[in-house]
Amino acid sequence: MSLYRVAERLMGMSDAVWRRHANPWSCYSRFTALPLLALAIWSRIWIGAWAWAAVAGVLVWIWINPRVFPEPASLDNWASRGVLGERVFLNRRAEIRAHHRHWAAGLSLAALPGVVILAVGLWRLDPAWVVFGTVLTAGPKLWFVDRMVWLYSDWLRDHDKELGDV
Repeated sequence: MSLYRVAERLMGMSDAVWRRHANPWSCYSRFTALPLLALAIWSRIWIGAWAWAAVAGVLVWIWINPRVFPEPASLDNWASRGVLGERVFLNRRAEIRAHHRHWAAGLSLAALPGVVILAVGLWRLDPAWVVFGTVLTAGPKLWFVDRMVWLYSDWLRDHDKELGDV
């Protein structure tokens, strides 16, 4: 089972949750998760052991985010197409072009150096490293979503599907 599938299962992503997550507000607000997690970990210097509560709060936000917004009125936007592309990527890997699978794996790996730099920055309480690590981690994720938009467009065309099909 792939790491992508494990994450999807941990998040409890049902069909209804995926439809709600296709709301652009859900997609865009999801990008707050990493900076909020970094801030929660950093908060140990201000609030001590209560930082664990802040980390738990961020983890709850990560889980609740795809559920809190209603289904979008339209799927004809970048964010919705990115979410739908990610769903196709997870559920129909055999049906998508190989270059999309390779790019997805490469972009996921490209985020790892940022995670290491972010972790070191949080350990050392170095704000420059934290910001740099956050940007290096979020950049490939943003590119991944953009790649999922492309994947979704190709999948729709290749399988004679309409916007909203997954």
